Amino acid sequence: MPSAISFLQGHANLGMGSWHLGQGRRSWGEEKAALLTGLQLGLSVIDTAEMYGDGLSEELIGEVLRDWTQSRPRPFLVSKVLPMHASRQGVTRAFEASAYKLGVDCIDLYLLHWRGNTPLAETVAGFEDLKMQGRIRHWGVSNFDTDDMQELWQVPGGRNCMVNQVLYNVFSRGIEYDLLPWCQNNGVTVMAYCPLGHGELIEQGLLAEIGGRHGVSASVVALAWALRSGHVLPIPESGSADHIRDNVCALQLRLSAEELALIDAVSPPPRFKQPLDML
Repeated sequence: MPSAISFLQGHANLGMGSWHLGQGRRSWGEEKAALLTGLQLGLSVIDTAEMYGDGLSEELIGEVLRDWTQSRPRPFLVSKVLPMHASRQGVTRAFEASAYKLGVDCIDLYLLHWRGNTPLAETVAGFEDLKMQGRIRHWGVSNFDTDDMQELWQVPGGRNCMVNQVLYNVFSRGIEYDLLPWCQNNGVTVMAYCPLGHGELIEQGLLAEIGGRHGVSASVVALAWALRSGHVLPIPESGSADHIRDNVCALQLRLSAEELALIDAVSPPPRFKQPLDML
């Protein structure tokens, strides 16, 4: 079957996250320069959320877009609504606030950040309203396990879900047991947040060793591993232009069967159902 990423055709299968951007970890200007570097290198998917810095990440990205889009195609924008705002009317209000911060009329992909108390049917109806009005192009979910996806599939309009964004990296492989195959079989793109974990991958001896064979860093190996199937779109976050340049190298790295087997020996694929990993 065709890749579930086909609806993103024309965009690199590697995006840029923004969970901690715009919040003082680095200067505003440095983080803007990092995102612009990624766009220049072809990383044309940018992920954000109303939760990130209470909108500061969206504001930062809005400034990046104003600097970028004067004569160039706009990046593919992803944002997320908090579950407490996910009523039918609340989805519209949250969208309007995010669109204002981003400085756009339409968000390409709008996700429910995680499940809350609002019935899925109500949230889906809100998403479908926005889609019908041309205010979003696609919608999806985040942090949904297999049973959540199966429930969503029974909701009117639920099968219009295009994406499930979940935690996935070399040391967090639980989705491979059932969620990842389910999404592939049902045409749902998996976006992988924290594909580099929280720094532990950089110090992992095997990944550094494999990277040394190819003249790249351990983090490039980790991203190439996440990209290996063509069905997962990783969205590593970085506010450093140098780190962004490093990440892009993963698009050219193809790990051998032997190297993948070595990684499996250190961090085996799951042999039974595991609770969905979340951050």
